[in-house]
Amino acid sequence: MRSKPVYIDRAERIEDELELAHHFGNMGDVGARDTFAFEQQASLARCVQLFADEKFDTIRDVVERQRGSVWIGKGESQAQWGLVEAALGLVECCDDADRQLTDHARRLETLLDYYIASLCDVDRRQRELEQAIGDYISPDEPLAEMISLGRRRYGSLMEKVETIFTRHLEVSGWPAAGRLANADVFDRFVQPLLQESGRRVAYILVDALRYELGVALRAQLVDTEQVELMSACAQLPSVTPIGMASLLPGAGQALRLLKEGQGFVAALGETRLVQVGQRMEVLRTRFGDRFADLPLSRFVTGKEKVASTVELLVLRSNEIDNQLESNPEGTLGLIHQMLKSIRVAVDRLRRSGFNDVVIATDHGFFLNAHAEAGDVCSKPPGNWITVHDRSLLGDGAGDSHNFTVAAEKVGIRGDFAQFAGPRTMAPYRRGVLYFHGGASLQEVIVPVLTVRLRKSAPPVAKASVTLSYKNGAKRITTRLPVVDLAVETADMLTLGEDIEILLEAHDKKGAVVGEAKPGGPVNAATGTIALKPGHRAQVTVRMDPDFEGKFALKALNPITLAVYSTLELETDYAV
Repeated sequence: MRSKPVYIDRAERIEDELELAHHFGNMGDVGARDTFAFEQQASLARCVQLFADEKFDTIRDVVERQRGSVWIGKGESQAQWGLVEAALGLVECCDDADRQLTDHARRLETLLDYYIASLCDVDRRQRELEQAIGDYISPDEPLAEMISLGRRRYGSLMEKVETIFTRHLEVSGWPAAGRLANADVFDRFVQPLLQESGRRVAYILVDALRYELGVALRAQLVDTEQVELMSACAQLPSVTPIGMASLLPGAGQALRLLKEGQGFVAALGETRLVQVGQRMEVLRTRFGDRFADLPLSRFVTGKEKVASTVELLVLRSNEIDNQLESNPEGTLGLIHQMLKSIRVAVDRLRRSGFNDVVIATDHGFFLNAHAEAGDVCSKPPGNWITVHDRSLLGDGAGDSHNFTVAAEKVGIRGDFAQFAGPRTMAPYRRGVLYFHGGASLQEVIVPVLTVRLRKSAPPVAKASVTLSYKNGAKRITTRLPVVDLAVETADMLTLGEDIEILLEAHDKKGAVVGEAKPGGPVNAATGTIALKPGHRAQVTVRMDPDFEGKFALKALNPITLAVYSTLELETDYAV
């Protein structure tokens, strides 16, 4: 491990001096051992051609071989091969899902079961590919065609799924018969708990937590708490003002959509709910001093104290939706930070004496990265209000591009007669890379997690963790430095078990300016590394592209955020 940086430096000098890439760079298959960097680039070029030929088994062999390459010690190389692996995983997952789709397409019930059980995993793979693209910061684009193939394969599958889903929606309506409706979540899961005197419940409302992220969150919580994951039917149209109103008490019976000027407003009975403060006032009026609410981010810092009289605490988060609305291409990598915050919050809720946590969301979302310039849907004739580029409220007739259905048939009560939307994944506006508001499985199948908090905290691992960079170097010269992480020893409680580590770079004020890049030893869902005592790993840290200066690289416990080890480093990108 310690000799790898030395080898890489010397091999790069020899390659430059002898101009090996110029003389041998077009060899094609350069064999199983990558002595020099140009050989790895030749293997990448070969993978691109294999993708075009759809020889995926051969690509898998090449990817597996590269895991042992010394050049994985360079962050840029890890990012490239992480991109290859993500694209390969997505294409293979799409092909498997496509083969099974016909068997699950005949009825709405079977299609929903298929999505919940396995089809949502395609969404996870797509998200991981888009994250890997964001991590691939080289100005060269040798892998562009491979990226395009992965995106097209996902887009083609989801267009097929959407056509089937909207056809069922027209016939069967929404919420699906016999399924949990989001508008019933509070009355079914929160209210009964509050009827027990002294029972303390946290209600975490996360904007845009789509179903596959709920699956990832359950996997993070299940080792420490008693967790149950359910699917629910989001309220249509699948936008925040309506979706968050649907999570209030009595929404299943009292939620209405009212006309207001050229738009609409959600109302609970006669109470109009335009802003988050008005939604929280509904709970405050009902529960009085037993109720409090906070942004999740403020609760996680530990600076906000919750009174012991509070029995219903609402924690609110809109980071996922806000970040993806403003910069979908650059902020996907921050999603696991949101999941980390929820995980930390759950631990702090238990330590604060809470008994239960219910985690819900207003709507899901769709990543439209495969869209081309002409992928836009024209509106049907009629008198319509456009809702977030993906649905319509008003009066009119459907056509070959749009479905229309009576508003009440899809759970919309109030001033509007009809609900309409595209039969495909195209929005009503060009250039939309991230959207919600309409009727697709990604937008309207959402997770509900119920967490029964354990009475005592799980034992916190006491481990000796070491961090090092290039045999003691104190300056990084790349935005993707590779650090050596090792677990030397652990206490008797965790001896022989994996130690989970969160790796983050913090500036002087404690803000996160870099984090472990998903892929390889880094779990893509959690952003953490699991190592047994005596084991080590090379981990790429993806630095904030705008950050320069001194920082502390910290190995943390991902639940308590206790520090295992710290490495002080400084940027030097000029070298």
